[in-house]
Amino acid sequence: MLRRLILRFVPFVACLAVVFFIVFLYRSALRVNQTTVALTLLLAILIVSTVWGLAVAVCMSIVAMLAFNFFFLPPVGTLTIADPQNWVALGAFLVTSLIASQLSTRVRREAEESKRRRVEVERLYRFSQQLLVSGNVIVLLNAVPNHIVETFGMGAAALYLDYKDKFYHSGATSHFSQEEMRRATLQEEPLVDPERSLSFVPVRLGKRPLGSLAVSGSLLSRETLEALGTLIAIAFERARAIEELGKTEALREGERLKSALLDSVTHDFRTPLTSIKASVTSLLSSAEQMTEQRRELLTVINEECDRLNQLVGDAAEMARLDAGEFELKLEANHISEIVAAALQYCKAALGTRPVQVRLANDLPPVRADFDRIRDVLVRLIENANAYAPPGRPITISADLKGAFLTIYVADQGPGIDEMEIGLIFDKFYRGRDQRYLVQGTGMGLPIAKAIVQAHRGTIGVTSQLGQGSVFFFTLPIAASGQA
Repeated sequence: MLRRLILRFVPFVACLAVVFFIVFLYRSALRVNQTTVALTLLLAILIVSTVWGLAVAVCMSIVAMLAFNFFFLPPVGTLTIADPQNWVALGAFLVTSLIASQLSTRVRREAEESKRRRVEVERLYRFSQQLLVSGNVIVLLNAVPNHIVETFGMGAAALYLDYKDKFYHSGATSHFSQEEMRRATLQEEPLVDPERSLSFVPVRLGKRPLGSLAVSGSLLSRETLEALGTLIAIAFERARAIEELGKTEALREGERLKSALLDSVTHDFRTPLTSIKASVTSLLSSAEQMTEQRRELLTVINEECDRLNQLVGDAAEMARLDAGEFELKLEANHISEIVAAALQYCKAALGTRPVQVRLANDLPPVRADFDRIRDVLVRLIENANAYAPPGRPITISADLKGAFLTIYVADQGPGIDEMEIGLIFDKFYRGRDQRYLVQGTGMGLPIAKAIVQAHRGTIGVTSQLGQGSVFFFTLPIAASGQA
């Protein structure tokens, strides 16, 4: 305590010593005029204000004025001023010394502020470089407090992540209140507590709050604190984007591998199936004296071969769609032509079931891949045919809604429970009440969904138990130049 008091008064003692040294120099060693003495004292005051600040310079100005009056203005040896002009000179000296001291102190303060800002900018740059090193979110979150402590020379730092409700610390963090950090997340500006030497900074990306940062030790400028929050938010989003990109790329590679594997398996399955199918077809067509029992067994083999072929084909098609390994031949097509092609394809499966087609003649063409959309309609028609009771009609219609054409396939089947509507477009899902009554692979509707989404359309269903279901999908209208 005594040492601190002594150090505080050292500049004042030093400035007094400087004044008395100048007085002694010009009184004893050098004989100069009053102007030279005044300029020398002013120069000394400027130097002192630059080194020790305004308070010491003001004290020195007063002492210098008194010394100048006592030792150099007549009558010398007294504080009395005989000549009125000397009052003006003395006042001018005091005013000049005070103004010069203030200006010098301001320049010194601005230089120190500029230096501090430059140091903070350099530290922010180093900090940003450290943030760019990691592409892993967990590693980054654990490293941020350590980087802040090391780069800015802070006592401690803590980072709070809102969506995880988790804290990451570096240094002694017992004086950080977790509740304060949670509240700081909702703030729009940094909160500084000079008494505790604490600063709380919201970590925000634009208007979206991600968390907060707390630091203790030397107080940083508000601009630096805001820059820290922004840098951390950007680094966090960057690391998360890199992770998501890596996951997406890994998923894409996985889908490609699955597609390649299924292609290989499909080929291996279809080779023996083709042989079995050819053999059974030959036996059924050439046996004239075949017993009824043998004919039934061969018919079962023939039907199951067809079912296996469809299963293998659907699995391969689903894998290609998931992997994005297909191209759409997008052209302007009239929906009536696509519907006609789909009904022709389903003619054998539909048998005598009535199909009502209600399409207006003035419907605009859609931008679509003819074969792919025909496949979507085939799957929806076959789905309606499989679940609707025999003899009940299937209705196909379409209407225009903005820039999209909506196509409907309605049946009068048992309907779909509300709990299952969100699941029927999932791979391999089949209705719980119908899965043992109707054969299928559970991939028809997911394939239809993938094809429609590739056309930038949507697909859905509305249903009422006991009344039937209406499946619908949208397709973009072709531009006028494509018609």
